[in-house]
Amino acid sequence: MPQAVISGTGLYQPPHIVTNEELVAAYNAYAERQNAIDAEAIARGDKTALTASSVEFIEKASGIRQRYVIEKEGVLDPARMRPKFAERPDDQLSLMAEIAADACRKALAAAGRTGADVDAVLCAASNMQRAYPAMAVEIQQAIGAGGYGFDMNVACSSATFGIEQAVNAVRAGSAKCVLVVNPEITSAHIEYKDRDCHFIFGDVCTATVIESADTAVSTDQWEVVGTRLATQFSNAIRNNFGFMNRSEDSDPAARDKTFRQEGRKVFKEVVPMAAAHIEAHLAALGLEPTQMRRFWLHQANLGMNQLILKKLVGAEAGGDLAPLVLDTYANTSSAGSVLAFHQYHADMRPGELGVICSFGAGYSIGSVVLRRK
Repeated sequence: MPQAVISGTGLYQPPHIVTNEELVAAYNAYAERQNAIDAEAIARGDKTALTASSVEFIEKASGIRQRYVIEKEGVLDPARMRPKFAERPDDQLSLMAEIAADACRKALAAAGRTGADVDAVLCAASNMQRAYPAMAVEIQQAIGAGGYGFDMNVACSSATFGIEQAVNAVRAGSAKCVLVVNPEITSAHIEYKDRDCHFIFGDVCTATVIESADTAVSTDQWEVVGTRLATQFSNAIRNNFGFMNRSEDSDPAARDKTFRQEGRKVFKEVVPMAAAHIEAHLAALGLEPTQMRRFWLHQANLGMNQLILKKLVGAEAGGDLAPLVLDTYANTSSAGSVLAFHQYHADMRPGELGVICSFGAGYSIGSVVLRRK
């Protein structure tokens, strides 16, 4: 059975930064405007006045200081509170495929490969731009890849779930080189009008090349020691936007058509699940958490990551043990853990071990144990 390795990663970073200060100013202007519109209903007790946000609240709640977005103007417009993307004709490369192709080309360059070497493209993300044709097939064409492509969505765990499918394809011999790409245009599904979540997400795209060790040419190879996936149904993180909305005659702008979560419940339930998942995965491989040189964890919340690491190794999640990209990029959904790996692995020595782990809506948890070759 061929050994699978990660031989390259790539990152698309959007051109615009939105700071907490900018986001708070926009939200507070919106809240003031909305409270004025609802003044009579608020006075009667029929509606609750919107509460102002603050930089201190955001940083204490999440550890986030800024985020990158593809389009900035609409996000900061109190009368709009969402990005403004230009509609593209069908014969033009779609926005999601465009940023995915950028990340893919960078990952292929790092792996010493071209699109012609790719047998499969898996587009794994929390939201797809359209129902069909599959985004992966459009990306496949854009980078000149052969073989096949398909989309998959396991929310914030999409990347690790995709990596396992790629590893299985390589081990089974059905593909020698697979691209897993995670285009996360999260600014389009976050609710900027909700104080409790208006700051959470940022846009980004990551890509990972998984191939057979027998044919890999990269000088930066990571043996995939093992993968493990788990899901458990929960409504604590949910988005009801979908193709059936119009047939239900539901309001396309209703609150449930964008990201929403029960934050405290998610924190309480996911932290022990993620820690137990990693511990059990490592135990099945004959390993201990303390043998890991690095944990590349899902970048959703600083407090969550610190508590997970404390449960695993009895220590706070310092920057060397568990690198943080959350403060700069915010939560980038499935791309977050791969982004952490992409930026923080070059200093590791041959033989050292690490874990990429994601967790999110579903609930879903995926872990990938790596050894530097």
